[in-house]
Amino acid sequence: MRLPSLNALRAFESAAKHLSFRLAAAELHVTPGAISQQIKKLEDELGLLLFERRPGGLVLTEAGIDYLTPVRRAFQTIADATARLKPTRRPDTLTVSVLPSFAIKWLVPRLGRFRERAPEIDVRVSSTNRLVDFGSEDVDIGVRHGLGRWPGVRSWRLADEVLVPVASPALLAQKPVAGVQDLAGHVLLHDGLRRDWPIWMTTLGLTGIDPDRGPSFSDDGLLIQAAIDGQGIALARGVMLDRDLAEGRLVRVLDVDLPSDFAYYVIVPERKVDLPNVVLFRDWMLEEAAAAGAVAAPQP
Repeated sequence: MRLPSLNALRAFESAAKHLSFRLAAAELHVTPGAISQQIKKLEDELGLLLFERRPGGLVLTEAGIDYLTPVRRAFQTIADATARLKPTRRPDTLTVSVLPSFAIKWLVPRLGRFRERAPEIDVRVSSTNRLVDFGSEDVDIGVRHGLGRWPGVRSWRLADEVLVPVASPALLAQKPVAGVQDLAGHVLLHDGLRRDWPIWMTTLGLTGIDPDRGPSFSDDGLLIQAAIDGQGIALARGVMLDRDLAEGRLVRVLDVDLPSDFAYYVIVPERKVDLPNVVLFRDWMLEEAAAAGAVAAPQP
């Protein structure tokens, strides 16, 4: 019997996990159209539907539910076999998966303090915007942005998300901002989703300012750097700003922050929760965040 293509099975497994072609595409670094084509190819080959396409999103059919378990088991078997073939890691290494912007602005500047505490542990920082697959990737601990609910992992709230309007001192010296209406004379810098400024202005009830104008940046680190370089005023995540504010590269433009339900979380796969190196690094990150006053809400 001819087996389905590996790409089609991977697309199915990812789409079933997220119940979204768009999120599956982001995980697998392809387009949503490519995911849709792979799923259709697989369904045609099997002669049955694996998903129901509903207005509210995807739903697995009964056949899809039955198929998903053995497909996942097969992928896990391949991952386990691959791991056994790889050279064994030294026991004193720790691989950390973080967002690139978080690595640059928060983690890397602090790593020296962890090295002083545990010089025997070699930390390997892996920066990526996609969700790490702890089942198939050699990652011990991560930091992710969201609501704190991910399957198969334990999470600890690391830092609240608060959007803070910031700019370079040189820019504000040339064109001061005394009140919110002065923003109309400045370039607004956006993240890749371009929704923070509109939400911020709607929350304040501001009118007469176009919140959609200005350049956007796919990574928060790039957004902050653009603000440091005097290219405009950015709404940036407060957890990323402590060093730039403390060292004078940026200043708060207005004392009007925008809190969010989202936050940054330390995440650990269930099977690694009690590993000594993981516990040590997790507790160190939580201590660093607490010292910086990054979490206002109680730990869940």
